[in-house]
Amino acid sequence: MGNIKKHPPVKLIVGMITPDPDLFSSVEEILTQRFGPMDFYSDIMPFNFTNYYIKEMGENLLRKFIGFEKLISPEELVEIKHFTNGIEKEFLVERTNKRRINIDPGYVTAAKLILASTKDHIHRIYLRDGIFAEITLQMEGNTFHPWQWTYPDYRSKEYIEIFNNIRNMYMLQLRDNGISPHIF
Repeated sequence: MGNIKKHPPVKLIVGMITPDPDLFSSVEEILTQRFGPMDFYSDIMPFNFTNYYIKEMGENLLRKFIGFEKLISPEELVEIKHFTNGIEKEFLVERTNKRRINIDPGYVTAAKLILASTKDHIHRIYLRDGIFAEITLQMEGNTFHPWQWTYPDYRSKEYIEIFNNIRNMYMLQLRDNGISPHIF
């Protein structure tokens, strides 16, 4: 029988997609009111890995990632996904169900990147209250690597570099607070 251990805190990240770059700062303000200061933000990048969002959100989509200074408990992911879905509803195109921004929360650990989803699939684990978790990237050696199901954008060198940087920040936070990452 294995010993039950408390999971170390994790680093909250949020990915956003929108055609309107001004929405990034509006959503960041709401998120920082809830989760505290950001300590990471990527450049705004073109999002052209898939046509999935074009029908709903239009063309010329942009992507940005942010990370938060305060570490969280991984159990909070369900509430966070519900909260970000609520923000998406605040910014719907008037009198429609079309989103103007897609907000995807997740977290980084020493060993992986987890994303929250409302959609089930063979590689997702149900948490509760309609929310699933997906292991999107795995740490192998000194870098993240994709799985067969990993989204094309998360497979890109640019995104993997972003998440390697966030993981490095996270590992320093753990070290500075005397917390073991419990890898494997």
